[in-house]
Amino acid sequence: MRVSSLFLTVAATLTLASQASAQVWLNADTSKKVNQSNFRALEDWPAPGDMRRASGAPGNKYWQQQVDYVIKVALDTTTHRLTGSEVVTYHNNSPDKLNYLWFQLDQNIEKKDSRANAMSGALPKGMDPRFRRFLMSDVEFGYTLARVQLVDAQGKRKDARYTLNGTQMRVNLDAPLGTGQKVQVAIDWSHEVPNGGRNGRGQKEKLKDGWEYLNAQWFPRAAVYDDVNGWQNNQFLGMGEFYLEFGNYDVSITVPHDHIVRATGVLQNPAEVLTATQRNRLKVAFAADTPVYIIKPEEIATPAVRPAGTGNLTWHFSAQNVRDFAWASSRGFAWDAMGFRYAKGGRTIELNSVYPREAMPIWNKISTKAIAQTMVTYGRMAFEYPYPQASNVHGAVGGMEYPMIAFCGARPRPDGTYDKSLEYSLASVTIHEVGHNWFPMIVASDERMWTWMDEGLNSFLEHYGSIDFDKDWPALRLPGSAKSIANFMRQANTVPIMEHSDLNTRGTFGPNGYTKPASGLVILRERVTTPAAFDEAFRGYSQRWMFKHPQPADFFRSMEDGLGESLNWFWRGWFYTGYNNDQAVTSVDRQAAKEVFGDESRGTGYYRIAIEQKGGIVMPVEMDITFTDGTTQRVKLPADIWRSNEKLFTYGMATSKEIAQVVIDPDEAFADVNRSNNTWKKPAQAPLP
Repeated sequence: MRVSSLFLTVAATLTLASQASAQVWLNADTSKKVNQSNFRALEDWPAPGDMRRASGAPGNKYWQQQVDYVIKVALDTTTHRLTGSEVVTYHNNSPDKLNYLWFQLDQNIEKKDSRANAMSGALPKGMDPRFRRFLMSDVEFGYTLARVQLVDAQGKRKDARYTLNGTQMRVNLDAPLGTGQKVQVAIDWSHEVPNGGRNGRGQKEKLKDGWEYLNAQWFPRAAVYDDVNGWQNNQFLGMGEFYLEFGNYDVSITVPHDHIVRATGVLQNPAEVLTATQRNRLKVAFAADTPVYIIKPEEIATPAVRPAGTGNLTWHFSAQNVRDFAWASSRGFAWDAMGFRYAKGGRTIELNSVYPREAMPIWNKISTKAIAQTMVTYGRMAFEYPYPQASNVHGAVGGMEYPMIAFCGARPRPDGTYDKSLEYSLASVTIHEVGHNWFPMIVASDERMWTWMDEGLNSFLEHYGSIDFDKDWPALRLPGSAKSIANFMRQANTVPIMEHSDLNTRGTFGPNGYTKPASGLVILRERVTTPAAFDEAFRGYSQRWMFKHPQPADFFRSMEDGLGESLNWFWRGWFYTGYNNDQAVTSVDRQAAKEVFGDESRGTGYYRIAIEQKGGIVMPVEMDITFTDGTTQRVKLPADIWRSNEKLFTYGMATSKEIAQVVIDPDEAFADVNRSNNTWKKPAQAPLP
């Protein structure tokens, strides 16, 4: 997901007491005779075992569940309602017997009696009326369940015993489901496509050429059962997005005849829903390395873009080994596409962009190009994209991700004009949302618990994707900018990154989920380790957890395993505390070299530069020492200098030159929160009497 100012406004209205956990760190009792060093081992990592190794890799007894779906859904554009039926095949690969299954009913967040609605409280004074629809609705949305049934081996159905708990549904089984067994659950349901609401993911919007529908988190989905949580049945409160099992999807989508549909997966019946012209254009496009129109702007919503006939059409999609399914439908789409290959003659990945008139002329210029850039950067830094296609759809959702499909905003002004800033906005949101295919759609972390494990890692890769897309990308627009995150980190009592997703509220969700982990990893890559070493370790983590469920300790351990060193001090300071980095030059003193060494072989003077850490976390030290002759020397010191004293370190150097100035963190690379104490200058000599 891409955090927008609109979404953060919603977050700011929530009334969770998210500051409490930060006090554990900020008020630590240092009077106790215990090791308080930042370099000590992290105590709360789970013990390694056969499921998860100490190296950060999956163990030889690692398991996870598989859930397959066959879904039929119809869109009624008069009532804006989806009506669907699904058969869910649940495979129990765990060593446990299961007496019931839990399902996620995310659309129920839109109900008036939902917990998310209760948490929102009163509308704030002075709020822009446009924000109101993100906080409350006059319509009762959410699921209407027609039937929930168990299906036996002969295909016979019987009503299941089930209970609802907010956004969760428990389905009781007739008999315990043992290891290696499977069970089928059939669910018939319907709900209105929301206007935006508390969910903020899927929604509908009326545009010049008719309604556009972005359908996300739209069907009942099985919750995850894993070795860490058992059932991960946290309520969907809006911030912690989702955590799902992998499986195979067979989805039939019935829409009005004049609609175009893009979805997760591969279209199985193109001859029925696309014209011969469109099918031929797709062949040309996927052989090309620049975008080709499948539906031209002047063809939008004309009879020529649809097959002959009237009534509804059913689009049939299939997707293998994915953890979710989303789709978009409208009569008002333009469509361009191109092919992408990692190697000449290699497999073709189909890149698609669909967008309404309102999105042009910027979308047809930027979108597909940005998808291709994502393939390149993420493929280099993590792993090559394994799926057959990737689609980007413009709509009212500011930025949201699902397997093989992204929903992105960023449209020109109503008069069609735009500037370079909007180009950057579209490119960044596209790289970010398409990039989510890597994290968490393939490296499938628990986003209900740990926002940073997908948003933060993805923002880190987006940082480099943006630079690759445009070498002149504005530095302050990069998600991994240390200079930008310093503004957040200088705030008092910030909540640590390692906090439950739904507790990172009151303005901390965006920084803690996205930019603080991204900037921290940029520091780790570029200043603590080396890009080559970091990249190899990061690729190792990414590839060993493809199509699996990593936990935070798996990431930390995997990076240490690949880098060959303990980073307890870094994880503790940056991820587990609310402290910040504030390095200061407190004094620079000179002594005659003869008094120190007995001769001047090393230089005529010996300088002691005192550096103080005032912020609470330790970081490497980089400083530029400028001499009176105008030359400058860069000094780089590892974080290990703080091991014996985490508050004060004195650096010594012998030289025949005279120091005129010392600047700590000259590149503003370490998110130093107080630059007023980063510079020491040689005092001016007092005038002679």
